[in-house]
Amino acid sequence: MSELILTQEWDKTFPRSEKVNHSKVTFRNRYGIALAADMYVPKDAAAPFAAIAVSGPFGAVKEQCSGLYAQTLAERGFLTIAFDPSFTGESGGEPRRVASPDINTEDFQAAVDFLVTNPAVDPERVGILGICGWGGLALNTAALDTRVKATVVSTMYDMSRIAAKGYFDSSDSESARHEQRGMLNKQRTEDYKSGSYARAGGVVDPLPEDAPYFVKDYYAYYRTPRGYHPRSGNSNDGWNITGTMSFLNQPLLAYANEIRSAVLIIHGDKAHSCYMGRDAFAHMMDGNPVPENKELLIIPGASHTDLYDGGGKDAIPFDRIESFYKEYLK
Repeated sequence: MSELILTQEWDKTFPRSEKVNHSKVTFRNRYGIALAADMYVPKDAAAPFAAIAVSGPFGAVKEQCSGLYAQTLAERGFLTIAFDPSFTGESGGEPRRVASPDINTEDFQAAVDFLVTNPAVDPERVGILGICGWGGLALNTAALDTRVKATVVSTMYDMSRIAAKGYFDSSDSESARHEQRGMLNKQRTEDYKSGSYARAGGVVDPLPEDAPYFVKDYYAYYRTPRGYHPRSGNSNDGWNITGTMSFLNQPLLAYANEIRSAVLIIHGDKAHSCYMGRDAFAHMMDGNPVPENKELLIIPGASHTDLYDGGGKDAIPFDRIESFYKEYLK
């Protein structure tokens, strides 16, 4: 494992809790990429613990909302880790700011590897939690990894659907996909010639007055003290332009209706992305052999980023998340 340089100071977007012990940990995935994580362990509680691996949103880092979820769940009795995916944050992998349906699903599985082999963890009581784009990846992981006993998906994106069809499926045609493939492959040629990778996709700054409401929603989180972080691609210069192109041809949720373990999908009814959560749930339930442990929870009045940090209105249903995990990780 290559050595990672990890920040030891508290540089999160949320205050440190005195109810948990925090430490930095590392582990590697089966591609040999070293991953960095924050581990949160309840104080004054006895092992072995039920454990949860948390990641997301897509383009964020563990110092943002995944860490908030992890620390809050640790306050409620779980051992948790919030990790940076491959190629992002403090984790390894070159070039930077690249994503992959396969490698990022593997990142979740590597986090499960770390937890089930941790002596403080009961290996039969391990769950995962994916936020935004990592919601779809969490469902893909749950369909693949039978060690995962419970999955929570919050304000999810299906990144392969967005890549192949656009927002609200507005570009769902062969011609639109062909045009996008042509643009991406032209960029690959330019990147190869220059020996560097062009970036795009960070939240626009300054914010145009006519920006769509969901762009304003993202700006209010990633570009303000509420959620800004210097290592976050969404807060800064975004993704490697060609770094997510494989999502075009690799649907994430193909086997979601074969997930037998427990799943809770949470979405705000004001979120632009809510259709993805509703559709993912409907697909997951279609012919599922174990439908009784699946739930869709819609939060009235909540936007997409309200489920990142509560949005100033306590929108994240932590009581329900806690009870769900306690029910299925017992």
